[in-house]
Amino acid sequence: MLIQKPLFLWGDYPVIVTRIDRLARSTFDLFAIVKEIIQKGAQFYSLSEPWADTTTSTGRLMLAVLGGLADVERDLIRTRTAEGRARAVQLGVKMGRPTKIADIQRQDIIKRRQNGEFLKDIAEDFGISVGTVSRITTGADSHKSRKNKKGF
Repeated sequence: MLIQKPLFLWGDYPVIVTRIDRLARSTFDLFAIVKEIIQKGAQFYSLSEPWADTTTSTGRLMLAVLGGLADVERDLIRTRTAEGRARAVQLGVKMGRPTKIADIQRQDIIKRRQNGEFLKDIAEDFGISVGTVSRITTGADSHKSRKNKKGF
């Protein structure tokens, strides 16, 4: 959404834009912005798209149709993304960032911490943050723990 701050509207003044694509990047965002404008009692009008005019019943109808299409568009995107992720997982694609520390290094970090070494010293030796060392030593460092909770 191009507009990231709340809309401040005064009275019945219309919100006029030169082109709709200057107001929102997607149909879904456009509909959300126009809906907020209407809810605040103002009107919306586009200079280059005369059909996008909330002062007329035809304009409101067109925006309502666009709103329905935006909802369908959002659902399709969500469905396709989920299907793509599921296919990738089935093909063995590893999701997320690549690990910075190999499994053998993780074991070494855990062993050194159990021997009483300071988090900071271990972190400096491996070129990672103290927080990462802490997560590794407590077992909360990887996606493995989250995947097991989800049943993967």
